Amino acid sequence: MHRSSPVLIASYLLFLLIFDLSSPVDALYGPSSPVVQLNPSNFKSKVLNSNGVVLVEFFAPWCGHCKALTPAWEKAANVLKGVATVAALDADAHQSLAQEYGIKGFPTIKVFVPGKLLVDYQGAREVKPIVEFALQQVKTLLKDRLHGKDTGGSSEKAEPTASVELNSRNFDELVLKSKELWVVEFFAPWCGHCKKLAPEWKKAANNLKGKAKLGHVDCDADKSLMGRFSVQGFPTILVFGADKDSPLTYEGARTASAIESFALEQLETNVSPPEVTELTGQDVMEEKCGSAAICFVSFLPDILDSKAEGRNKYLEMMLSVAEKFKRSPYSYVWAAATQQPDLEKHVGVGGYGYPALVALNVNKGAYAPLRSAFERDHIIEFVKEAGRGGKGNLPLESIPMIIKTEPWNGKDGEIIEEDEFSLEELMGEESISKDEL
Repeated sequence: MHRSSPVLIASYLLFLLIFDLSSPVDALYGPSSPVVQLNPSNFKSKVLNSNGVVLVEFFAPWCGHCKALTPAWEKAANVLKGVATVAALDADAHQSLAQEYGIKGFPTIKVFVPGKLLVDYQGAREVKPIVEFALQQVKTLLKDRLHGKDTGGSSEKAEPTASVELNSRNFDELVLKSKELWVVEFFAPWCGHCKKLAPEWKKAANNLKGKAKLGHVDCDADKSLMGRFSVQGFPTILVFGADKDSPLTYEGARTASAIESFALEQLETNVSPPEVTELTGQDVMEEKCGSAAICFVSFLPDILDSKAEGRNKYLEMMLSVAEKFKRSPYSYVWAAATQQPDLEKHVGVGGYGYPALVALNVNKGAYAPLRSAFERDHIIEFVKEAGRGGKGNLPLESIPMIIKTEPWNGKDGEIIEEDEFSLEELMGEESISKDEL
């Protein structure tokens, strides 16, 4: 045997340090992180069979919002050590498990409490509100145990629910400022009728996903909303339609089928008229595309090329498409050619002319271009295909920068005429003839 040289050993060690393929390069949480790393092998033991409160972040390594959450999530894990479990699951690496819990965007935070329905955390992504929310869940759990309620961890898989947990911190933003129909149950954990309703409510929420929003308010944990909407008994179900200031009280049967039928009937009278909104800034992007399942972005020709008449025809056509799919959770925005250069660059628009159309999913970081003619029939087929999952989806490498622009005034464009000038003025002294030299 020959002895390896120190230089060779050092080179090998350096190679291991640089090219250590055993640990994921894009992982947000390292092996020393206080956040519990989840995978399909330990999910049941760490989460489903836990006897305590478990907060689970479903993330993707490429997600900018997930990266921004990381330090707060780790600090919350340290603060809650021994009180509640703070965990994370890479939904990119374990897609099938994430799909079982209906994960569509990142980061999504779900809270597992023994003996309770699975809930989504909707609060601010900062340490203090995360910790306060976890402590509230722990407090409720301890109160149930004090009164002798069975809250042991279950060996069965927790059933995800599409019903959104609502409270005084998120109610106005999610419900009252929304243009969607919301059906909200006000309940108390100790209420027998509420417990009987729970499985029916969960079934209705899952069946109505993408059509109507269902939410629930724990009036033991948050009494302010109970007083605000004059809730006298449990469960009380209120319907927030087009007039959010005057919710209706649901008086029908407390079965999934009855709740679903009622919600669909309300949709007929409460559906908001479709809109095709000009993309004039980041606020429009966040409002229209941030929460939509699919955001369809039209890039229309310059006003000097199409004039007002041509642009309005394009907008009317897109509005008719939006009307056809008004029951679907889609949004529609438009921008004039070259007005949003970074967005055009990210979705490959500009090189093949205008008008152009892309289906954009900001949360999933993906887009798909319309590869056929910008005509109503082609666009309708494109929207249908996008709703089925799409073909030829492309990755959105990063979040585009949307710049602030002045909205279109509805008029034809004006050609700016430049002042006339003489060749002599342009050339100055160089226009002097050689004979004068």
